[in-house]
Amino acid sequence: MRKKNLNFILGAILIGIVLLLVLVGIFYTPYDPNAMNGSIKNTAPSFAHWFGTDNFGRDIFSRVMEGSRTTFFVAIATVAIGTIVGTLVGAFTGYYGGALDSVLMRINDGITSFPSILLTLVIISIFGIGKYNIILALGIVFIPSFARVVRSEYMVQKEMDYVKMAKLMGASDIRILFIHILPNISSMLFSTITIGFNNAVLAEAGMSYLGLGVQPPDASLGRMLSEAQAYLFSAPWYAIAPGVMIVITVLGISLINEER
Repeated sequence: MRKKNLNFILGAILIGIVLLLVLVGIFYTPYDPNAMNGSIKNTAPSFAHWFGTDNFGRDIFSRVMEGSRTTFFVAIATVAIGTIVGTLVGAFTGYYGGALDSVLMRINDGITSFPSILLTLVIISIFGIGKYNIILALGIVFIPSFARVVRSEYMVQKEMDYVKMAKLMGASDIRILFIHILPNISSMLFSTITIGFNNAVLAEAGMSYLGLGVQPPDASLGRMLSEAQAYLFSAPWYAIAPGVMIVITVLGISLINEER
């Protein structure tokens, strides 16, 4: 079996584990993720609490399930904003060129000229901290990368014979843009989306770790790492569980993307 196939299978298994926890967590968690119990603070993993408990006596396994769902939601929403807006910008600029290309790509370059982390902080400072504001901030930051990739593909595809044939047959520009060309760049777009998803997971974890994303008592993997930093030696399981989930997610997506 080829190495790429093995990587894809391993990646699918890792993502399957994460998705199972996320999907099950929508309907069921062993304990209320926010329920506190002072009598079992920082207890080690056991049959009753598989991943142990945190400094408030909350079940870490339940919070990992909840936190993974929150992190996935933020990542998916972020990538959706970047993909939809970036694809529209890239498609129109790459296909039409001219003044539209010059104006939109200069705006795109302006956004790109800011370090992504700095631009995210600026947007958050304007709209405030919180889950939905971090989605908006990261979504805006992700738009330029999608726009550039899609634009370059459309510039190539619009010169292809199948596009010229579609024009001769009277197909409208909108139909050519989204019915003829878009499916032909789906493989490239998939790879860009998977890379963007990984970046979004890490970005959400970083922002929430700094206290700028998901706010307590809500759980996210980054928020859990932030809360666990004071207990790295006395209760290491507190940080291990969310940290491993982030690693599994990023590694799994990366291995799947290698097959593309």
